[in-house]
Amino acid sequence: MAPIFVMHPGTTPLLVSMPHVGTTVPADLAPRLTAAASALPDTDWHVDRLYDFVAALGAGSIGAVHSRLVIDLNRPPDDASLYPGRDTTGLCPTDLSDWSPVYLPGREPDAAEIAARRDTYWQPYHDALDDALARLRARYGYALLYDAHSIRSRVPRLFDGVLPTFSIGSNDGRAADVGLVAAVEQVCQAAPDGPTVVDGRFKGGYITRHYGDPDNHVHAVQMELTQAAYMDEAPPYAFDEAKAARLRPTLRAVLETMLAWGRARYGT
Repeated sequence: MAPIFVMHPGTTPLLVSMPHVGTTVPADLAPRLTAAASALPDTDWHVDRLYDFVAALGAGSIGAVHSRLVIDLNRPPDDASLYPGRDTTGLCPTDLSDWSPVYLPGREPDAAEIAARRDTYWQPYHDALDDALARLRARYGYALLYDAHSIRSRVPRLFDGVLPTFSIGSNDGRAADVGLVAAVEQVCQAAPDGPTVVDGRFKGGYITRHYGDPDNHVHAVQMELTQAAYMDEAPPYAFDEAKAARLRPTLRAVLETMLAWGRARYGT
């Protein structure tokens, strides 16, 4: 079996999580997927390549290996909705973001299979993430978590019209200090790459909401980027290095701002 995640320890209090970057689908699952799902359209394509400067900043990182169609690492383990009353995909999605089916008729996972996937894929990622944050907090007195995502610029299932380039989520200020969120927002608003929104439809998924605990000095921020800002949103989802080169300085400044905020707040 492929590794569950790829982790690179850092030398600062900042950890970058990439839970939707994985593209591996187990051999026994692949034949059950529809043609549309097999193309993995809801992947956070190339996010690890976009953030290729993370290690140079001294930040640690953890990234998924398997596709979110196997299991969505940014959903609660009990599959409770993150947005009650609003449409969303689940822990083991059975439909894509355009409502088309993930599985061929009659090939959907049952409760036992979902539980097995949770034990095999979801739990190890979160155990590693939880342990990494605990180590950072023990070493520095605090931890900063940046959950990196991307999405197509038009997703009618979730939004009308075009999404802003930068969607910052802090669970309405419950996952990170408001000063840190404001500092990140300021960086994005000053960028030439497009508009910014804070705690709009994207308030942060399970990772931001579960691990963000500013009262106990763990500050979590989710960033949802529109893919049009750095890649071709149509298959085969090609990376656009020219676009990425324009976007990276802003993203680097965001992470540098988080580190500077932490030093100013905690003195380390």
